[in-house]
Amino acid sequence: MRVDILGITVNTYSMQETVEEIRKAVENRLKIRVVTANPEMIYASGQDQQLRDLINSADIVTADGIGVVWASQRLRTPVQERVTGIDLIQALFPVADQNKWRIFFLGGKPGIAREAGIQVAQKYPGITWEDSHGYFSMEEETEVIERIRGFRPDILLVGLGAPRQEYWIAEHRDLATVSIGVGGSFDALAGNVVRAPKRVQEFQLEWLYRLWKEPWRWKRQSVLPRFVMKVLWQRFY
Repeated sequence: MRVDILGITVNTYSMQETVEEIRKAVENRLKIRVVTANPEMIYASGQDQQLRDLINSADIVTADGIGVVWASQRLRTPVQERVTGIDLIQALFPVADQNKWRIFFLGGKPGIAREAGIQVAQKYPGITWEDSHGYFSMEEETEVIERIRGFRPDILLVGLGAPRQEYWIAEHRDLATVSIGVGGSFDALAGNVVRAPKRVQEFQLEWLYRLWKEPWRWKRQSVLPRFVMKVLWQRFY
């Protein structure tokens, strides 16, 4: 089931259900795209029909953030829980380890994807992995694509920032069985960005913690009040 939030249809899957859908896709070699849609992306799609169509054409659209969960509740088709990019891939790693999946980490500054892969592989040695940074030129892109194709990943994690990563995945959806846009998740996996304490996450205030740690994010967060107002308008009108 999906809920329409400002024109974006978001799956109501729980984290475990999302992981299970991805597991089945890998097992059956069914190529799918996964978009982790946060309030900023959903709001931006209201002014960008191409972006809206791109997100809605994905096979799975998750609720990336408490704002999306809140919106689904207001619109009377509740999402069971938030399924953020970083939480989703961390939930996938044990499954990947058990089933010996192949994962390609694409994105971030030079060295970040590699360090993320190293950290993940230390904990989950059953995973086979490769990496590439996301600062490749148009001339270098062909080589990156050929590396990914030659690696034959079960999972392609693309951290090029939204919505660039969504467009890139859609353009190259044949490169992996499951392709997921993960934003800045590699920084967290590599240990360069420290996530909010568990208690803060449990109180669903991770967005406020990140704003405190990274005050430059206020420009992005300023979208949230407008997102709330548009959701309330959709709810009552």
